[in-house]
Amino acid sequence: MTVATTERPAPAPAGAAAPVAPSQQGGALAVRPDQTAWTPEQAAVLRQSGIKDQVTAAELSGFLHLCQRTGLDPFSRQIYLIGRWSKQAGREVYTPQTGIDGYRVIAQRVTAQTGGTYGYEDALWCDQSGRWRDVWLADAPPAAAKVTVIRNGQRFSAVARFSEYVQTYTDGNPKGLWAKMPAGQVAKCAEALALRKAFPHDLAGVYTAEEMAQADAPAPEPQPVATQQPRRSSRAEPGPWEQAPPQQPQGDPSRDFLAEMVRDGADPETAEGIYQDAKTAGAPEVFLVQLDQLGRAHAAETAAAVRAIYDEAKGAGCPPAQGARLAEIGASKPGAKQRQVRQASAGDLAAAASSGHPDVESAALAEADRRAAVDAMYDAARDAGLTPAEADDAFRAAHGCMPAEATTDQLAAQAADLRAAMGGAQ
Repeated sequence: MTVATTERPAPAPAGAAAPVAPSQQGGALAVRPDQTAWTPEQAAVLRQSGIKDQVTAAELSGFLHLCQRTGLDPFSRQIYLIGRWSKQAGREVYTPQTGIDGYRVIAQRVTAQTGGTYGYEDALWCDQSGRWRDVWLADAPPAAAKVTVIRNGQRFSAVARFSEYVQTYTDGNPKGLWAKMPAGQVAKCAEALALRKAFPHDLAGVYTAEEMAQADAPAPEPQPVATQQPRRSSRAEPGPWEQAPPQQPQGDPSRDFLAEMVRDGADPETAEGIYQDAKTAGAPEVFLVQLDQLGRAHAAETAAAVRAIYDEAKGAGCPPAQGARLAEIGASKPGAKQRQVRQASAGDLAAAASSGHPDVESAALAEADRRAAVDAMYDAARDAGLTPAEADDAFRAAHGCMPAEATTDQLAAQAADLRAAMGGAQ
């Protein structure tokens, strides 16, 4: 595993505000809010936790940002990276994951910081006939569970169906805690869904172990055919030159289905083809949901209709990048405010050249686009009645950093949030 590292920063000067970070006590493993890469000590512990060499720099960087934003400590296992084999990528893809306790820690911390309130109504379980019960005593698993979170007086309810989340063996029988305590497991999934609705900015991009258990279930063994290639040993490391055989159902592992849907999904037949290809490639349910949202956004006739899809996605806790994709589609619809894209300036080119980037022009254009996204975010904040200082505070609360330090996707997602709050899509 190649982990980008940075030197630990010096302690904050006396009188400085205490940062919100996974560890408040300092030390070699403390994740600080101003660090931009893992330190050598942190990287060593991450390697020992089971993260393999297949992890990418982008996955590690995103994990660091998520730890800083959520305040969860990866070294006490409040949050962790877990690898799952992806047919599309041809490797183990690492995604952040936590337990329901991690969700509760975040909810309590955000509530304490904002001065609001949050609580729960009694959990409910549904039997196969559709009747809801406030206690589950049957030996058979419930059909579903419902949890309602109350934040600042507003109710956020979510229902999780047992069949959608249960982890099973290849024969379909539940395994692990899903066999021993099915009511508790499905209730945790419903609670995670409800908490993500109540705290969308704070919980976006990270899922609980209970929700992702089904992704770990082994797929049924495919029936061999004459043209099938020999199965690779799980111990073999795929070379970068290797491609999936043309006859394999997963297709080209280098395809970016989400990007294709944004670019080409305006044609209904093309959108359906992209969705089916992703499904055949073994994409997880959360990925297919995002593709469906993008397809419906393309089919929408107005920016307001896209905004409704955007609100639905944000309410379900979609990651900022998905919000930015929906915003990009919404910007092309009637009734949308158009964002002006900045051209690369001499200053952008000079900054790119001094950074040592191998493609100076591309780096300059990327920075110009990011600066344009900053302007667009502040324009949306001004239209929403926020001062620049209030816009900064709102952005830091949502993303854990200042706009000047944010990515283009984060800025676009924040602008889309502000436009959606005013009744328009960006």
